[in-house]
Amino acid sequence: MDIQLKRGLLDVCVLAAIKNEPSYGYQIIKDMQPYVNISESTLYPILKRLEALDYLQVHASEHNGRLRKYYHITGAGLARLADFVNEWKEMTSIYQYVTREDMTSDECQSD
Repeated sequence: MDIQLKRGLLDVCVLAAIKNEPSYGYQIIKDMQPYVNISESTLYPILKRLEALDYLQVHASEHNGRLRKYYHITGAGLARLADFVNEWKEMTSIYQYVTREDMTSDECQSD
């Protein structure tokens, strides 16, 4: 898969993982696990990039005596997810066009 396409897909997967409630790194990885394999070394640069784009906000909170960073999706992050859904509809349409069966060649073979 094209690395830029995969990068964009991982970005929206991370946004989707925190869409309904704030979360932290380990939990994000765990939530994504059934759908996407992602390591900590891949996740944290994505989180930093999404924060720089203002798609998420970060706040630290103490948990069992340690600071834990929680990530919360912003309005811009929600808009990015909505854009992705619309883009994916277009991609699906293109995929259907590219993979359609050629009726003309099927008709010629049956004659």
